[in-house]
Amino acid sequence: MSRYQRLLGVLLFLGAMLAIFEFSGLRDHFTLAYLRQTILTHEVGGLLIFVAVFSLGNLVHIPGWIFLASAVLALGAFWGGVVTYIAAVISCGVTFFSIRFLGGDALREMKNKTAMRIFRQLDARPVASVALLRVFFQTVPALNYTLALSGIRFRHYMIGTLLGLPLPITLYCVFFDTLAHLLKIT
Repeated sequence: MSRYQRLLGVLLFLGAMLAIFEFSGLRDHFTLAYLRQTILTHEVGGLLIFVAVFSLGNLVHIPGWIFLASAVLALGAFWGGVVTYIAAVISCGVTFFSIRFLGGDALREMKNKTAMRIFRQLDARPVASVALLRVFFQTVPALNYTLALSGIRFRHYMIGTLLGLPLPITLYCVFFDTLAHLLKIT
């Protein structure tokens, strides 16, 4: 298949996921209150649901802060951060494999000078590049899609993700925990 066919396949997949998400009623389960209640009500099952919903949410462009905030409100800053870190890493892996399966390394085939320069930088320091991108953009779906389509090795992608996510997740945990205490939510 050509690069354009693979990219079209990715777009159709994402469109189908979004349609399923919208028309099935799953949108109702992507609220801070629902996620928090699910975690509190079902200890192990709630955490598995949290990971699954985070992964689906990442595919359909639900902001990661919703998941982080619900985990912090339900479990506190430390355990909420740990659970979110695990869910974010799994979610990034699911997104990588889904998009890579459909689109391969379609972006790598671009013959644009800017794209080629970016790929040279990515190839020179793949782990550091992913880690730095994670610090600034965390689990933003567009970043996950782009990296999956870039031809980067999964090992580099995952190590960079593991190294880059702790700092922003920690900062967000402190922020949401402080905000919850100031607003007397917990």
